[in-house]
Amino acid sequence: MGLLARIRKEWFIIGIVLVILSAKVHPSVGVKGGPLKPEITIAYIAVSLIFFNSGLSLKTEELTSALFHVRLHLLVQSFTLVFVPLAVWLLLRVLALTAIDQWLLRGLQTVSCMPPPVSSAVILTKAVGGNEAAAIFNSAFGSFLGIIVTPVLLLLFLGSSSSVPFSSIFSQLFMTVVVPLILGQVCRRFLREYLERRKPPFSAVSSAVLLMIIYTTFCDTFSNPNIELDPTSLLLVVLIIFSLQLSFMLLTFAFSSRSGSGFSPADTVAIMFCSTHKSLTLGIPMLKIVFEGYEHLSLISVPLLIYHPAQILLGSVLVPTIRTWMTSRQKEAELKLSQFSLEAVKLSTLQPI
Repeated sequence: MGLLARIRKEWFIIGIVLVILSAKVHPSVGVKGGPLKPEITIAYIAVSLIFFNSGLSLKTEELTSALFHVRLHLLVQSFTLVFVPLAVWLLLRVLALTAIDQWLLRGLQTVSCMPPPVSSAVILTKAVGGNEAAAIFNSAFGSFLGIIVTPVLLLLFLGSSSSVPFSSIFSQLFMTVVVPLILGQVCRRFLREYLERRKPPFSAVSSAVLLMIIYTTFCDTFSNPNIELDPTSLLLVVLIIFSLQLSFMLLTFAFSSRSGSGFSPADTVAIMFCSTHKSLTLGIPMLKIVFEGYEHLSLISVPLLIYHPAQILLGSVLVPTIRTWMTSRQKEAELKLSQFSLEAVKLSTLQPI
């Protein structure tokens, strides 16, 4: 793959690095009261645009085929929104005794509270040949569920360090997340044929807006001389994130692929990715709302910024291995079925007339 093709493929990751460097060089541009006026353009317009775009792009008509796979949905949503936050909370009780930056550790907790992403889990499930319909349903349903559950988890595990009361947080969430999401779905009903024909770059639009949010978040950090990022703590957090992801993937794989689980190999693939991936697109705007005005917001955001490329990288590396496993399991199942059919035919021929 050429350099230009690589840049096109990884433009968002490169963009994250560039906006953070830009914020370091010119933090005054994106701070509150600065030329960008992030207290209006980011807090309301940018966040609303992301969720309107999500509502417009979600193909709800494709989810009906996966709707009644209740056991799979319960496993995915309970794992990602109950088990993962609790497991990380217990881990942080131990890590709090170390010298790792406490704000990065709190950032790990925020990552654990996030819902599954709309894109990466579906893309990787499709790449392997897994149950794409189940992945689409759980990503979409998790996004809707996360609007309510994620802020509650954040306030439960971390508490809101800003002066914004609980009711105000949810009213802002409703106006900037729920309303645009519903409007997007309503508009999709009237524009469905056009959208399917033209295929607008929904993901690219959300990613571009997300880069603006990340930029203003880090402008606040770099304009505050009291905040410093410890490189050793950052490296340890990267290692912890990869370890957590791999552990959670192995756990979901072992549970869903065991004999008697009732899940097919294709189901297992969807469960692995949807249960362990976390949404950056929903996560950053929610953190911006819940912890508005909090000086350590960018440090808390760092683990989520690391988790996003890490889950894509790890998932991409494992795709060939998972595909080989799923193919072999499917062939075994087909072989057993053919042998069973052959024995049934033999028995029927031996029956006395």
